[in-house]
Amino acid sequence: MSDIRRIDCGPRMSEAVMRGDRIYCSGMIPEDTSLDITGQVKQALGEIDSLLAKGGSDKTKILTATIWLADIGDFAAMNAVWDAWVVPGQTPARATVQAKMNDPKMKVEIMVVAAI
Repeated sequence: MSDIRRIDCGPRMSEAVMRGDRIYCSGMIPEDTSLDITGQVKQALGEIDSLLAKGGSDKTKILTATIWLADIGDFAAMNAVWDAWVVPGQTPARATVQAKMNDPKMKVEIMVVAAI
């Protein structure tokens, strides 16, 4: 299908896939897993900002977000960062769950789908 565009395509996955008027982002994780939950969420959201920009979108166009936390006890701290990042009146549908991460030092992973 020629209307599919892949961003940062690797051997296992693409960072994002675009089709039509949507960009489907892979789960974004922090680069520095030594940070606390606040720092890790800020880094993951920064990765989302960058990836959306590569696809011609931004956080005001996010349709859905899925957030995985290693410890659901970090929910309030994650929400504090999230609430400061999202644009009021432009918040997406969202789910947040606790999950075992592939790296025990990783506290968060966030995946979004956005309009272009």
